[in-house]
This record gives sequence, structure tokens and C-alpha cells, in this order.
Amino acid sequence: MMRNKFPIVQYACAVCLIISSIMMVAYQVLTIADVANGLLMYVAQAFLLAGSIFGLDYYVKQLRRLNENQNENENSKSAKPPSE
Repeated sequence: MMRNKFPIVQYACAVCLIISSIMMVAYQVLTIADVANGLLMYVAQAFLLAGSIFGLDYYVKQLRRLNENQNENENSKSAKPPSE
């Protein structure tokens, strides 16, 4: 039962972070017409955490692997066999 709740709690936390960031920025823009530096840091950290929860890290690793494989294929095609 706990194993099924863990991902739900993670996703709920990520969604709450994103919503709270957007709400705080909107509040400051509407009331003060400015966004404080500390709030920008909070938004950045919240988006990074939410992105890592949603699997951004996994996606980036897959893209890097794909690019490395393509580079290896290009290098192997461009490498000439030694002439005798």
C-alpha cells in the first residue's frame, strides 16, 4: 500500500510547488508590480525540484545517450581503415 502512495505524494508535492510559485509571482506582480530576488530563487528551486520529480533527469540522460550513440556512429563511419 505504501509503495503505491509514494509516487502520488511526489507528484502532489511537485504540483503544489509549481502552483505556489505561480501564485506568489502573480501576487507580487499584481500588488507590488515587482518580483523580489528571493522569490525568483524560490521559483527556480521549485521548478528544478518539480522537474526532477517528473523525470526530467531521466529524459536528459536518454537524450545524452542518444547523442553519444549518434556521435559514435558518425565517428566509426568517418574512420578509415589503415592502408597497407
